[in-house]
Amino acid sequence: MGLTDGRGKIIEEIVEKEYKMFESLIVRDLDRCKDNPRTFKLVRWAYFSVFSNEALQSYLMDLEEAEKHNRNLLEEKYARIDELIPRIKENSLIDKIVAIRLEWMRELASKYPYTFQMDDTSFTIYLRSELETYSDRTLKLIYRDLQKALKEGKNLLKEQYEHLFSKVGYNSLEEVERRKVG
Repeated sequence: MGLTDGRGKIIEEIVEKEYKMFESLIVRDLDRCKDNPRTFKLVRWAYFSVFSNEALQSYLMDLEEAEKHNRNLLEEKYARIDELIPRIKENSLIDKIVAIRLEWMRELASKYPYTFQMDDTSFTIYLRSELETYSDRTLKLIYRDLQKALKEGKNLLKEQYEHLFSKVGYNSLEEVERRKVG
């Protein structure tokens, strides 16, 4: 599952740390995901595949710091999604990151409606809950990555899903869409 630019090792370390946290969760709705660690790891690998080296290193440090303090960032994320705990942090970059990624997801849903069924609310809650577990340093680096992508006319969510679908045997999002329609 590696990347040729050296980020693959960092991503795999991140995904392993996240999966360890994920495995310890006691949430009935997530039991199906726990039964298929390969799917969890593929999806998370694809998510991180579009992060810069700096953002990856920063998030890895977030995970290591959380481990030192016996924090489970995935437990916090899912508790936020279910509104079981109050906001973990306030940072204006969270809203900015959510806005950019939401627009990218809307673009994908418009172009590939059978592959991406869009629900703005669920998408926003999930992403916001995840971002609240990141350090301010990591948020700043991710925002920088998104700004760079915007300037270059890239949609990082499209790249993320292209990476994911290529790992399961598809050549393009167009091919995924054709199979969903047919």
